[in-house]
Amino acid sequence: MMPTDIAAYIDHTMLKPNTTEADIQQLCAEAIVHNFAAVCVPPTFVAIAQHALVDTKVKIATVVGFPFGYHALEAKLAEIVAAIQAGADELDMVHNIAAIKSGNWEYAEKEIAFCADITSKMGKSLKVILETTLLTDEEIVRCCTTYSRHNIQFLKTSTGYADKGATVEAVTLMREHTDQHISIKASGGIRTFAFAKQLIDAGAVRIGTSSGVQIVNEAIALQ
Repeated sequence: MMPTDIAAYIDHTMLKPNTTEADIQQLCAEAIVHNFAAVCVPPTFVAIAQHALVDTKVKIATVVGFPFGYHALEAKLAEIVAAIQAGADELDMVHNIAAIKSGNWEYAEKEIAFCADITSKMGKSLKVILETTLLTDEEIVRCCTTYSRHNIQFLKTSTGYADKGATVEAVTLMREHTDQHISIKASGGIRTFAFAKQLIDAGAVRIGTSSGVQIVNEAIALQ
């Protein structure tokens, strides 16, 4: 990968609880300038992002069941529908971590099946956030193999709100145990071009970060 290619991997992200409309306008303007793959914004700002990015190739992502994942399935489904109706192209959904830690794999898979079915029918992409730092390697592997049975487009490492974010080890493990038609997104704590490249080399095809501009500027300096 050439340094100048990095922008095409980046989901330019702003998910702070005190995010403002002005923040989102700036985020979208930066995404247009740098040709980022997508912006990832809070659900309440999806329509604003959609308006700001009209007639561009930048996709709009938002979050579902964020950041802890233990929302009721009915709530997640409602969030998905509302986000798509507002203009979202991609849904970054935290799976039910509490179900996994309780050993309730039947519920965890049912949740993914229902959510993947609705995003598929509405022609949108579903990224399932595992929050790998809270899972054992065995749980990560089982999530990858179980969720690969359903019509999801991405598995994602982290929310960015746990104690630790993306790691090369987690991306490598996920890539090894996930069907090839499902992509890997790394997110959480990615602030440098060097780290982003390590994650891409390990198998990630998307990088979720609020440091997208900084990473691109670092890449330009390496030309």
